[in-house]
Amino acid sequence: MKLYISPRAPNPRRVQMFMAEKNIQNIELVQVDLNQGEHQGSAFMVKNPMAKVPVLELDDGRFLSESRAICSYLEGLVPEPNLMGSTFEERAWIEMADRQIEWSFFLGFAQAIRHTHPGLAALEQPQFPEFGRSQAEKALSIARSFDKKLQQQAWMADNRFTIADITAFCAIEFARGLLKFVPKDAGLHALQDWRDRVAMRPSAKV
Repeated sequence: MKLYISPRAPNPRRVQMFMAEKNIQNIELVQVDLNQGEHQGSAFMVKNPMAKVPVLELDDGRFLSESRAICSYLEGLVPEPNLMGSTFEERAWIEMADRQIEWSFFLGFAQAIRHTHPGLAALEQPQFPEFGRSQAEKALSIARSFDKKLQQQAWMADNRFTIADITAFCAIEFARGLLKFVPKDAGLHALQDWRDRVAMRPSAKV
């Protein structure tokens, strides 16, 4: 199998962290140059008409896109260590947390970066800076709610590390790099402690 990724892009990193947690090493990584528009070329569009990374090319020639769908597939191939829930009830709670993080926190920071950072101007035309700033404020509001949650529990979804922690960590690291977001600077010390614990995991080095 092959996984099409791009350096510094947060969604491919989510899948790469997931793979690292499961010690999956037999998938070839193929770099896609977003700045050069390679993801919008005809060769890549055959793999994903949405023109986004990551994409997992299966051995039978099919292509699977969307980070969470790829992780679900990999969870089926390599069930342990479990990252998405071992019972139907646990899976539901982990998915709820993961989706809340993805749509309210991850996406908010991503939109802020895409619409305010000059380095992303080539990928986001036109940029709407005011919209981007409003999204950053909304993401910060969600970060405050996560800080409160993490004052009561060790991990984002449960009492153990899951895919929800991977999604949240990749969001924070993306925002840290391009928005200079550091939780402790906003008084979010529980979120900072959680981030630092995740950063110590080998999977965070991908």
